[in-house]
Amino acid sequence: MGHSQTCTLVFDVLQRWNNHRISWDPEEFCGITKVSVPQDILWKPDLFIYEMIQKDESPMNPYVDVTYDGLVASDQDMKVVSTCKMDVHKFPFDTQSCNITIGSANYCGERERPFWLTYTFTFSTCFHPPPTSAKEIRLVPFSNSSRATQFSREVIKTQGEWEFLQLSVTRTNFSIQDSQIWENLIYTFTMKRRPLLYVINFLLPIVFFLTLDLASFFIADHRGEKLGFKVTVLLAISVLLLILNDILPSMSNKTPLIATYCIVIFALMLLSLLETILVTYLLDKSSQEKLRVVKNCEDKQGRDDHQAKRSCCSCICKASGNDHQGEVNPVAEEVNTNIQPGDGGVLMLILEQQKELQKTLNLHLGRRGESCKLMLLAARINKAFFFFYVAAVSVFLLLIFAEWSS
Repeated sequence: MGHSQTCTLVFDVLQRWNNHRISWDPEEFCGITKVSVPQDILWKPDLFIYEMIQKDESPMNPYVDVTYDGLVASDQDMKVVSTCKMDVHKFPFDTQSCNITIGSANYCGERERPFWLTYTFTFSTCFHPPPTSAKEIRLVPFSNSSRATQFSREVIKTQGEWEFLQLSVTRTNFSIQDSQIWENLIYTFTMKRRPLLYVINFLLPIVFFLTLDLASFFIADHRGEKLGFKVTVLLAISVLLLILNDILPSMSNKTPLIATYCIVIFALMLLSLLETILVTYLLDKSSQEKLRVVKNCEDKQGRDDHQAKRSCCSCICKASGNDHQGEVNPVAEEVNTNIQPGDGGVLMLILEQQKELQKTLNLHLGRRGESCKLMLLAARINKAFFFFYVAAVSVFLLLIFAEWSS
């Protein structure tokens, strides 16, 4: 399945036909066997190329060569810009076939008295037209496909991006209202694109960026460097996608493999970026829990120290009051030697502090456990996604290159 594109070909066109009305005896004309005459004064075969979409602007040779036996030869250079139905599904590893259809606009069918004409168009053809008042023409291939391919390889000069493979010759005919038969010769050029330039400038850089994205898994997650690195690589792939838009021919009905190659790799790298964002979020949340626990512990320790200082001051004051009372009433001090009212309040205060410390410790351990769970979850997600990412990339690259090579 393809779409219409243009194909520009330059040919060395050599036409030969036998005009039985032009002949002479060389002995009667001083041994002259060949002359050059203006081509406008002689009959020429009425032939044209169906796929040609632009007028040939190549300089024309105004003369033709005529031999004594009536053989007319015309040598012209022709630039043909024609339509070609291309299939870019395997671009840049694609092979294209373009047709050059030669036919006549005025002559059709067969004639009892054929007249030979040889037409070389980097290939050879045989025609049977009469030279003057003919109404019919018959087209017959002069050489088979293998001979035409060999001849084309010998005369071809430059191939550029394309490598010429073969040339096949077929003869077809069609009729209009079952009254006339029009004969055509179809020359099919098979060419293969040279992919080295696209591999070096496009396919390999994408693989390099993909390798960098895989290597980014070894960057620490708790820093912001990994996230910024992945975003940079993703932007680089986006630039390559814009370049693909320029080098890829017009889209056909079937998606080119190179577009699938770029989109899938872009999607995998985008998924990797989302995974990095998730892991970074979990680690940040774990760090916030740790900071909250440390802050609560510091606040609690400050409050406990303040209450302990107040309790010590209260005990000292009570002890000072009891000493003064002992000086005033030594008898009461002897009676109340074993009774110390301030000791019960200090013990209750210590017990309450221990309970609060236990609660703080339990809260600290609970939040610390939650923080550890978040860190463990982030590590598991990162490890599982890394193996999935490596497996997905390996399988996809093997499948896409197997499809290209087939």
